[in-house]
Amino acid sequence: MSHVIEMLNIRKEFPGIVANDDITLQVEQGEIHAILGENGAGKSTLMSILFGLYHADKGQIKVKGKEVRINDPNDANELGIGMVHQHFQLVQNFTVTENIILGKEGGFFLDRRTASKKIKDLSVKYGLNIDPNMVIDDITVGMQQRVEILKMLYRNAEILIFDEPTAVLTPQEIEDLMGIMRSLVAEGKSVILITHKLNEIKAVADRCTVIRRGKVIGVVDVKDTSTAKMASMMVGRPVSFKVDKKPAQVGRVILDIHDLKVMNSKKVLGVKDFSLSVKAGEIVGIAGVDGNGQTELIEAITGLREVESGSIIFDGNDITNADIRRRNEIGLGHIPEDRQKRGLVMSSTVFNNVAIKEYYHSPFSKRGILEAEYLREYAQKVVAQFDVRSGEGIFSLAGKLSGGNQQKLIVGREVVADPELLIAVQPTRGLDVGAIEYIHSQLVAHRDKGHAVLLVSFELDEIFNLSDRIAVMNSGELIDIVKTSETNEDEVGLMMAGVKQKEGEQ
Repeated sequence: MSHVIEMLNIRKEFPGIVANDDITLQVEQGEIHAILGENGAGKSTLMSILFGLYHADKGQIKVKGKEVRINDPNDANELGIGMVHQHFQLVQNFTVTENIILGKEGGFFLDRRTASKKIKDLSVKYGLNIDPNMVIDDITVGMQQRVEILKMLYRNAEILIFDEPTAVLTPQEIEDLMGIMRSLVAEGKSVILITHKLNEIKAVADRCTVIRRGKVIGVVDVKDTSTAKMASMMVGRPVSFKVDKKPAQVGRVILDIHDLKVMNSKKVLGVKDFSLSVKAGEIVGIAGVDGNGQTELIEAITGLREVESGSIIFDGNDITNADIRRRNEIGLGHIPEDRQKRGLVMSSTVFNNVAIKEYYHSPFSKRGILEAEYLREYAQKVVAQFDVRSGEGIFSLAGKLSGGNQQKLIVGREVVADPELLIAVQPTRGLDVGAIEYIHSQLVAHRDKGHAVLLVSFELDEIFNLSDRIAVMNSGELIDIVKTSETNEDEVGLMMAGVKQKEGEQ
């Protein structure tokens, strides 16, 4: 098989960091080639060079055996290279068709009808099931990703780069995406998959290049290599996939929710008569398919959404209508679902983001003046403890961090603040196995200090690994609460579909 892409001896430096250190990548025609590495290992930087967003300091790129210079994404498109970015590049109030032809309109008149027909034909051919006339704001995240794929196919891409494509998808959407990738390579196209999810590499990739701290560790045939071996290559040590935790030692009730009703963005009930208590010294997991009321529930508890009726009691205090600062002050921590929208100020530094909830009181400030030295030490503690990697340390802009390092920054900020109740929504989204292992241990350690943890995750294995009890949601309702030790994934899966345990046993 011939190489369609060769990146030879690529080096790329940023201030304070070598992102790519003499990396060579060779991709064959008709294969799915995975690039595996920790957060900040240099995977996205390497692909950004291939797509023309960055320029290598050294090295050469060959496409189908011919050396090329890729100055910008237009050059990449001309060479048949397309890229689906980790954070989608779509205009929310445009239609699917308008987004796909943006920058490729051509001519004096805009022929939407012809473009829509071509998009529809491509959608049918590759099983994407996209309506060209839908507005982006009205379709799911999974569908938005398919629009990005269609954008590449519309531009006749032969080499398709997927950057962490499953970070925001449901399990069913992930399975569908794998099927789409297989159909693309069956057509003779080549796929480069940037990821750190080992099970997905095993499911779909042919070969895998492993990168650690900017260097290539090795290239393996996926079918002949275990996930444990790839994990060890990625992080440089053996990785445990099982959380080590003792039985919970529960104390007083920290969070007590009674008959909660919350409206969703469509002005219908997203949470219906929901009641749940979370005690000190336990982790309660909320299991459910994405979109079944978890977002509305968490936003109500954290003060981001108004409550229609019912009550939220926090350590004996009624916080149903309390403002967000009040909730923070009495000990509520929140790792949000959307790290960029709710978790960070992207245009501000790591230094500022670490102190964003604490800056106004001692010891972060005195008499209205920031204690810069204390803030600096505190930020460095969070960055060091949670291995947040960036070129300029605590003075890097949050928006310049990789997605995984943004996530580690938020988790570190919330855990180090030591809240009485830590609400963790998708806490390991976009993280590599080494970081997942560490953050799981930190959540268990938080529980073992006598604090409460409310965990929301769409990864059932994460729910089972961490939770002492599991509350299952379906269509905004609490289906049941079960002890993790007394149930299994099949039973919880049925409950997620709306079947109560007793009904399932009959």
